[in-house]
Amino acid sequence: MPIERLKLGTLLWSFAGVIALGISLAVFVLARSAGVGSKPEGKRLARIQQSPEWNAGRFENPQPIWSDTSKAWRELVVESSSPDVAPLGPVPIANTDTAVFQKPPASGLRITWFGHSSALIEIDGTTILIDPIWSERASPVAWAGPKLWFSPPITLIELPAVDAVVISHDHYDHLDFATIAAMQSWRAVFVVPLGVGAHLERWGISGDRIVELEWWQGTKVGALQVVATPARHASGRLGAKSNKTLWAGFALVGPQHRVWYSGDTGLHEGLRTVGERLGPFDVTLIEAGQYNTHWPDTHLGPEQAVEAHREVRGKILIPVHWGRLPLAKHAWTEPVERVLVAAQCRDVKVLAPQIGESIEPDAESRLTRWWPTLHWEPAAESPVVATKNGDPLDRIRIPECAAP
Repeated sequence: MPIERLKLGTLLWSFAGVIALGISLAVFVLARSAGVGSKPEGKRLARIQQSPEWNAGRFENPQPIWSDTSKAWRELVVESSSPDVAPLGPVPIANTDTAVFQKPPASGLRITWFGHSSALIEIDGTTILIDPIWSERASPVAWAGPKLWFSPPITLIELPAVDAVVISHDHYDHLDFATIAAMQSWRAVFVVPLGVGAHLERWGISGDRIVELEWWQGTKVGALQVVATPARHASGRLGAKSNKTLWAGFALVGPQHRVWYSGDTGLHEGLRTVGERLGPFDVTLIEAGQYNTHWPDTHLGPEQAVEAHREVRGKILIPVHWGRLPLAKHAWTEPVERVLVAAQCRDVKVLAPQIGESIEPDAESRLTRWWPTLHWEPAAESPVVATKNGDPLDRIRIPECAAP
């Protein structure tokens, strides 16, 4: 072998070694960051191990998740995003009227959406805050990671007294370290899926304020029964699918009203059971954004969000998980536009409150298109179609669209 080729090979291997060492060091530093959280241990881990969803050291979905990894990576690295994947200007935001919170909602139900999946739900005298993110990034550190397009239109201090903070799972766009740490002095309880309490305790939330639930388990908060419902997703802070903690949706069942929040989920067979056991729901908040046909079982997508709403017996659908940060390559307003098309075909009532707006949803509520009109062709977009059991050749078929 020529000396020059030998030197080049040695140089390349040395360069690769430096890169590998740098990555290992970065992972080591990140793993020690408070924002990553903690693994369940001791009694918490022992309880987890009794869960029907726990198998061989991790949580598993009853219906396995499939993704076309090679195509997903190719699209991520090679293919371009929609030119409208992020807003070209400031997102239209309503100035939240804090005076509204000084009186209970006349109807008994009021919802304030803060973008993505963060929302305040005032229901039958109890106030619930779901998946709050008040940081600049969905990340364990403040200097890297997906940057949110705007700050919430209200500070944490300006929120009304919150009875419970509900967390659907531990991904960074749903469980935020700095936001939770700022709530140490709150009187609210934290209702979370199994294992997530380990993160909260590391961040200063006392154990007596944490309620961890298995699917179908519930806890009383004020006049509400808060019930964890099945979801088809994953969890993890260092690895997005390490699955050491559970993921869930949540039903808020009050004396007069019922609300269901999907959390992150793909379409699954348990949705109909949610509706039968805990519905019908006056309002559903269902994740409809950040989707891709190459990973159809992880998120619903717009058309399947409408179907999930019907499965759980919802009356009014509010699409969430969009409007604040990009986690997929579609246009940022595409989720809500496609939801409206599918909802019209399925005779489903949709409301899309402006970010920061407080609404009391009822049958007389009217939809206002506050977002900019962007060019996209619904006929050219492939709807997300989930697999039945992780088999790409065996898909969950939803009824054909037919205008009412």
